[in-house]
Amino acid sequence: MISLYEAHKKIYPRSVSGLFSRWRWAMVFLTQLVFYGMPWLEWGQRQAVLFDLTARRFYIFNLVLYPQDFIYLTGILVISAFSLFLFTAVAGRLWCGYACPQTVYTEIFLWLEKLTEGDRAARLRRDSGPWNLDKLWRKAAKHFLWLAVALWTGFTFVGYFTPIHDLGREFVQMRLSSWENFWVFFYGFATYGNAGFMREQVCKHMCPYARFQSAMFDKDTLIVTYDKERGEPRGARSKKASASALNLGACVDCNLCVQVCPTGIDIRKGLQYECIGCGACADVCDTIMDKMGYAPGLVKYSTENAVNQHWTKAQTLRHVLRPRVLIYIAILGTVVTAMAVSLATRLPFKVDVVRDRGALARIVEGGRIENVYRLQLMNASESQQNFHISVEGLPGLAVASEQDVAIESTQARWVAVRVQAPFEAAPAGSHTIHFEITSKDTAGKLLEKSVFIVPR
Repeated sequence: MISLYEAHKKIYPRSVSGLFSRWRWAMVFLTQLVFYGMPWLEWGQRQAVLFDLTARRFYIFNLVLYPQDFIYLTGILVISAFSLFLFTAVAGRLWCGYACPQTVYTEIFLWLEKLTEGDRAARLRRDSGPWNLDKLWRKAAKHFLWLAVALWTGFTFVGYFTPIHDLGREFVQMRLSSWENFWVFFYGFATYGNAGFMREQVCKHMCPYARFQSAMFDKDTLIVTYDKERGEPRGARSKKASASALNLGACVDCNLCVQVCPTGIDIRKGLQYECIGCGACADVCDTIMDKMGYAPGLVKYSTENAVNQHWTKAQTLRHVLRPRVLIYIAILGTVVTAMAVSLATRLPFKVDVVRDRGALARIVEGGRIENVYRLQLMNASESQQNFHISVEGLPGLAVASEQDVAIESTQARWVAVRVQAPFEAAPAGSHTIHFEITSKDTAGKLLEKSVFIVPR
């Protein structure tokens, strides 16, 4: 019988130490310190970072964002996209190898696997052997630790949307809501499955980034490369043997570069879409080169042009800063600057003006024309604000209702506003007017356009 699909073979990555491994673990600690620690930070009387979907408010330290601030989310997405384009154009799958959650949690789960089951050789031997008490308790301990980390990850994720101190009390008292339970377990078991079982399958088959990366690479992109000219022909030899006398290259064909690869590829076959650019093969190869007394860098971060033309590091870096990269930097810098200026000049309140459709224009006492509006005043600051409402646009136009309004911190309030104008102020029809809302506390001022209707 012919199978159309290749059976999946479990990969047992060998542990490795070196420069890139240290950088990778530094990113693991940094990203997880931010992820697990951020929800526990307090800012005044509230959580420092909280995405309150129920109240439709996002709290980010001293910043309070409303649905009307959706433009900032767009800006963040644009910045993220161009950052990814920039990093990829400069250094390939830098994100994948060092900061992607799939990579980070796979590293953590592999460390727990090594802690409970031993190194690669011990895991291979144990998995191929029969079940016994030693194998049973080690497997059980591993899965217990995996589940603990995964569920804590799910709990932390939900803690960004529900105050985490409240979430902790609800968890202890077993009073989590159905949605909180769902997301804790969904995110937790997604982490458990992806990092514990699927691992490289996510990178190879589920992640779209692996598929379109080739469109973002060129011959001056820094990637993990094998110096074929120096390494071939490969072959085993003793440390004392002369490679030139044996007509061999620097590669001793130890196959360790394959054993340490988290996706199980052979970097000596050239660039492959499965490569996540983690540099594990470069670390282990440098270790072997050092033991053999050879120069390091048989496998290294370099560019295709640099390897083929034997450029120095300085020449390579000069070619990395090519027009495409400079364009990405310019666009990214422009968007970041625009976002920073917008946030720095953003007023701590917002106003929406809606005509009261239940009360049409009418003639009131004194022969004046009155229109009624509903103003939504949103206080985006952390303290109470006092507002003054005025109006302009027609001769004699004035606010006939209460003009001073107080709004509590991070609250919104609808206010009915009656606006009157003399009968002779304008001909019949619709006329543009502007509401002027001034904060007495911050001296900020907003103008909102509306329409004043003069009846026939």
